[in-house]
Amino acid sequence: MAGIAETVYAIQECNTIFPGEVDDFFHKSAIMQRYFSHVITAERETFGSVRFPPDNVRSLAIKMGDLSRIPKAQLTDALSSDYYVVFGSSYIKGELCDFLVANRAINIHMGLSPWYRGSSCNFWALYDRRPDMVGATIHLLSAGLDSGAILFHVLPAAGTHDGFLLGMQAVKAAHTGLVQHLRDGTIHDLAPVVQDKAQEIRYTRNRDFTDEIAEDYLSNGISPARINAALSHRNADMLVRPFILDDTQSDE
Repeated sequence: MAGIAETVYAIQECNTIFPGEVDDFFHKSAIMQRYFSHVITAERETFGSVRFPPDNVRSLAIKMGDLSRIPKAQLTDALSSDYYVVFGSSYIKGELCDFLVANRAINIHMGLSPWYRGSSCNFWALYDRRPDMVGATIHLLSAGLDSGAILFHVLPAAGTHDGFLLGMQAVKAAHTGLVQHLRDGTIHDLAPVVQDKAQEIRYTRNRDFTDEIAEDYLSNGISPARINAALSHRNADMLVRPFILDDTQSDE
């Protein structure tokens, strides 16, 4: 975003960057440490390590869950932006939600809606042995969770990845696709497509991701070869304007 905008106002809801090691968003346990060690490795391979943002990013750090409690008047600078993008936030409610919906805010949902909705959707697609359903949905923000009209879907490129790296490639694809549409000024030219909730496969919450589920996934996960085979046979026709990341595309 900083590469295409004059100024980015980044309101960051924070939790630990060491999941599984400390009690925070996910509880502390040996199995969670094992699971998230794979997540962190894939994250660093895809995006690098934690670092300071570029000079044109004005950042406000708050605790996860506090966003809807902040009066709009305290966010005045940010609320005069050309575009509004929500990614991985807590559930936004009240006057801030109303403002963002009225201004056609864009939400990045990591998962293919309406099939997978809620939290950790790409994990659950892999848990269901459906790597072909790993991706992201770029949609208009709505008062309902992940239920806004769809602008386009995003898919990571096919390749011999393990599930952890595939999930991070999906995040990279989502950011790349969105930045390209914002840079081209075409994002709001796309006619939104209303979601058909009857197609839902799973709706998940954070509490559904337990030690037992993590252990089962680590012990019985899909091999990279089977993931690649599934990605090579995805049915993109079911998606809305699918954007598929390839090796020549970059979010820089």
